[in-house]
Amino acid sequence: MDPKDLNQHLFSLISMFASACWQQLGKMPSQVDGKINKDLKSAQVTIEMLSMLKEKMKGNLTNVEEKLLEDTISNLQMNYADEAAKKPEEEKTTEDQQK
Repeated sequence: MDPKDLNQHLFSLISMFASACWQQLGKMPSQVDGKINKDLKSAQVTIEMLSMLKEKMKGNLTNVEEKLLEDTISNLQMNYADEAAKKPEEEKTTEDQQK
């Protein structure tokens, strides 16, 4: 892969949003306090921001950048749907297992 195929600043931006979203989905501990917290509303907003970024940059991305953005959004959306579908007792069991 040619380094020109992926702008490093764009890669960092996508990674930053994705990392925040994984934390908001409760899939990663917070980098601030090390605790796992779930905030699905914030995760939804983060996914929407990535989708907006993709739409606004349409036609200005390399194939590699477009695929990275699409794959990131798709993966986050699937995990969001999984977390949103969980019943409260399932969440409690998952939280207990993490302790």
